[in-house]
Amino acid sequence: MAEATISRIADMLGDEAQDLLEHECKVSKDQLHLPGSDFVDRVWRDSDRNPRVLRNMQALFDAGRLGGSGYLSILPVDQGIEHTGGNSFAPNPAYFDPKNIVELAIEGGCNGVASTFGVLGSVARKYAHKIPFILKLNHNELLSYPNQYDQVPFTRIEDAYNMGCVGVGATVYWGSEESRRQLQEISEMFSYAHELGMVTILWCYVRNSDFTIDGTNYEASADLTGQANHLGVTIEADIIKAKQPTVNYGFKKMREERDGSYAKLDERIYSDLMTDHPIDMTRYQVVNCYMGRCGLINSGGSSGENDLHQAVRTAVINKRAGGMGLISGRKAFQKPMEDGVELLNAIQDVYLDDEITVA
Repeated sequence: MAEATISRIADMLGDEAQDLLEHECKVSKDQLHLPGSDFVDRVWRDSDRNPRVLRNMQALFDAGRLGGSGYLSILPVDQGIEHTGGNSFAPNPAYFDPKNIVELAIEGGCNGVASTFGVLGSVARKYAHKIPFILKLNHNELLSYPNQYDQVPFTRIEDAYNMGCVGVGATVYWGSEESRRQLQEISEMFSYAHELGMVTILWCYVRNSDFTIDGTNYEASADLTGQANHLGVTIEADIIKAKQPTVNYGFKKMREERDGSYAKLDERIYSDLMTDHPIDMTRYQVVNCYMGRCGLINSGGSSGENDLHQAVRTAVINKRAGGMGLISGRKAFQKPMEDGVELLNAIQDVYLDDEITVA
């Protein structure tokens, strides 16, 4: 990482550099279980996870450029189902071929690759021993008319075990009409995955059109996403994947504008636990993951302009908040492979730079 200095990262952050690199959080980092080379032994050894889970968790932490750091860089490619194949891969049709998805994760120095049953199964014998596989268990498909938004299982836990996966992933749309069914499905699947020795990663998404108030989408609110994460770790997700919060006061707005009896609200979450600063809001997500016992990995966001800047910014916020890493898909695979590798490496450089500290 010789060329990746704090000054280079600061240059990428531009006018936000000082604010993001020097901010101090409301909740002290001393209260957190922070990532590190000993994370499995320090945090998970005394849990109910069996030795096979711990072994696979350590294998995930030991892989790729971040191996041994306690941080994770994962390439997720399930967008062929979630966003349709044509829409996802038209910018770079090479990624219709599963081989190129896995090759990008390997060349990009990722800890693991997360994808669908079809993608991973088609190349498992060639790659499952070269990079940790994470099988995404459920998806939302967009071919049915009218389009619906519901995560349903596409495969079985045994399929992940048989192809040599170290872990499984799943999504719950918290707040949706379907969330209770998804909760029950994934809770059972995660329990069986642990029994077979696999790590569990939950994509925690808040999803309900009623959370949009006066043109603001509170699905990305720090308080709502924090509670979604807290529900996720309750069903024993070992790692939580969440979108970084961009707004706040979702609970407050829902009570004021929708239903005064909605949920429960203590105003001290806004005054004592966080501010509106992006690192504070992401710290609140970490706090809800049992103070970091379950690692928080944030998504890099949709692909578009200034992808490198946005990816580095997201990584800095996640790391300084006490998070465990980044999961970045479209920003990486909707580009030529060398550009995708550059972006993944830039994310990893943030976690490898000891001068970027936890706030």
